[in-house]
Amino acid sequence: MNGFFLLLPFLAVRFLLPLVLNPRALARAAYFAPMQGREKTAYYIYQICNITIFFYLFFLKIRPGNSWQFYTGLICYILGLCLCTAAMVNFSFPDETGFNRRGLYRFSRNPMYVAYFICFAGMAFLTRSGILLGLVILFQISAHWIILAEERWCIRKFGTRLDMSMKVG
Repeated sequence: MNGFFLLLPFLAVRFLLPLVLNPRALARAAYFAPMQGREKTAYYIYQICNITIFFYLFFLKIRPGNSWQFYTGLICYILGLCLCTAAMVNFSFPDETGFNRRGLYRFSRNPMYVAYFICFAGMAFLTRSGILLGLVILFQISAHWIILAEERWCIRKFGTRLDMSMKVG
């Protein structure tokens, strides 16, 4: 089976689910905080990796079989989709200030990035592609810089009343 089929559930969860739950959530999820310096470069690397991952999957095949790569990939892929679904549901219903503190957001202010990484890593293992895994790692490293910009923006928008004990992940 073509690797691109792995993206269909991911895209449905990432784009259709928030649109159905709360149309404003999709716009909120597409917003990137203002970036400075290296964060801007990381943003472009992040977007290039994202597009490359999507298109590269067209050229890969899912390789089922009795191997650790297949089972690791299947577990990561399903776990990533479940985490992404929970993150999108939680994200779709912020509190009155627009801040998310429920569900996965009690443990991490960035559960979507974590879910994307786990899901994409699962896709790399399911297709047994070292190149795809390298792209996923680069994607996640660049996401770290985007998270730094988001943290700064959140502190400016919501002030120091944020629960700083929350983990960044």
